[in-house]
Amino acid sequence: MSSVSLIGAGNMARAMARGWRAGDGGPDEIFISDSGSGSAESLATEVGGVAVSGASEAFSSSGIAFLAVKPATLALVAEQANSFSGTVVSLLAGTELSLVTASFPEAQCVRVMPNVAVEKRRGVLCRTVPASSGSNESDEGDLAELLAVLGHVVEIPERLFDAATAVMGCAPAYFALVAEAIADSGVRAGLPEDLAAELVSETLAGTAELLDDRDTLALRRAVTSPGGSTAAGLAALERGAVRAVFAEAVAASIERMKE
Repeated sequence: MSSVSLIGAGNMARAMARGWRAGDGGPDEIFISDSGSGSAESLATEVGGVAVSGASEAFSSSGIAFLAVKPATLALVAEQANSFSGTVVSLLAGTELSLVTASFPEAQCVRVMPNVAVEKRRGVLCRTVPASSGSNESDEGDLAELLAVLGHVVEIPERLFDAATAVMGCAPAYFALVAEAIADSGVRAGLPEDLAAELVSETLAGTAELLDDRDTLALRRAVTSPGGSTAAGLAALERGAVRAVFAEAVAASIERMKE
């Protein structure tokens, strides 16, 4: 498997590197740079990668470079690309691929948005590419394999990227909030804190498996007996306008990406 360069060593870069190193199929070498924070050295030590001195060295170390930096630093990073002609994988939220392509005119540019579950190889990765790519077949094949190792890859048109990011990119935080709220309610009902957290996390994991095989309505019907405790709980959630609250959360995320 080919090498990769991670330009940036923040949360998403860390999650991807951990996912690649969690089993077979990842890159042979991972080169990592940062903007001077020292996080590249820390991440390289953790995953058996190589910390390099900056973006310039990262671009020269591999034919596949993942941009895992803040969108505002795109121009600064591009200045260090030294006419890079490999594959640039943009992980930049709210940044159209055309801007990345203009910044790296000699490279094949791809836009990908993973979520943090790539760390466990159960991530969702939305991907889009230009209509006419002219990409190197070897690099394209390597990239496809690298992404597939990290989870479920979905190709979508770029016009849907912000909405998709608001759903799959932000959702782990929403699910974590739901898990926290349910566990806290269990504690108030008398459960020990550790037990409540364990019950909720294991239930979430099992529910995710069930949703691989059936739709949400079928699952709710399987759990909900007429007039039973689940029905009472669902009624309370509906009275609390939980659907509307999540709709507002997704809309707020999309609006922020446009700013």
